Amino acid sequence: MEYRNLGETDLAVSAITFGAWAAGGWMWGGNDANDAIKAIQSAYDLGVTSIDTAPIYGQGTSEEIVGEAIKDIPRDKVQILTKFGMRWDLEKGDFAFHSKNNQGKEIDIYKYAGRESIKKEVEDSLKRLGTDYIDLYQIHWPESTTPIQETFETVAELIKEGKVRHAGVCNYNVEQMKEAEKYVKLASNQVPFSMVKRGIEDEVVPYCIENNKAILAYSPLERGLLTGKMKPGQKFEEGDHRASNPSFTDESISRTNTFLEKVRPLAEQKNATLAQLVLKWTLERPGITIALAGARNANQSVQNAKAVNLELSTEEIDFINTELDKIS
Repeated sequence: MEYRNLGETDLAVSAITFGAWAAGGWMWGGNDANDAIKAIQSAYDLGVTSIDTAPIYGQGTSEEIVGEAIKDIPRDKVQILTKFGMRWDLEKGDFAFHSKNNQGKEIDIYKYAGRESIKKEVEDSLKRLGTDYIDLYQIHWPESTTPIQETFETVAELIKEGKVRHAGVCNYNVEQMKEAEKYVKLASNQVPFSMVKRGIEDEVVPYCIENNKAILAYSPLERGLLTGKMKPGQKFEEGDHRASNPSFTDESISRTNTFLEKVRPLAEQKNATLAQLVLKWTLERPGITIALAGARNANQSVQNAKAVNLELSTEEIDFINTELDKIS
């Protein structure tokens, strides 16, 4: 496994980091907790020491699963990345959307990052994770009702208290990052990035490169679209958010599969899966520090971890990019 430091910090994380959204079941059509625990542990055995989770993933379920999975691992051997600022138990802040929890109950989700809310969230996360500190604490989404100053002065307090080691943001634009940086040293920005979603390369990537901020790329496999396993007419389990996602229309799946078939021979030549080729390409993009890869079971997590072992030449990367341009 390869390890990369987040920005100018001493926090080294695995280039493939385990993304634990699906582990929580919420918006993914449910989950099997035992499978999720085995997925995390199997990835760890191959050097995936970093896990990214959030309270909203299953309304605490994902963090609890992560805590259970790592309880017998020395704390300094794993890096816990979690988030704050999305509440399902408080009607305050920016209303985000309606949803259903894992029990099928209707819930409202709010984006809120006020001082007292953060103080409560960090304590709840520490308890669920079974730890006394969080390596990287990230605001999950921007929200308009709380000044960025209040939010990140609070995070700075948590760092002084030793409950948090480093601060990060998710889904922030450049101006929001600049504002947050006035109150705390940012290590990273976690943003969506994949072969078919490269908008951050316009502004966020150049800014992060220039200012030594790490980029944590989430959904690098575009929620399964880039695995080559999706076919037109794809059916999803009830509660799976992909059923209404425009990336999963028959047209989008067909267009993406046309590209994947062009690069499949390259993957086969390297005894790799398409998913592994996609993950390695992601890690080779300028400015991308780590790729967050989710898994529902041990086999998936092992395959994700092994993506680091691939070697891509400049010519092979150019070939992939040329084929990508044809579908963009």
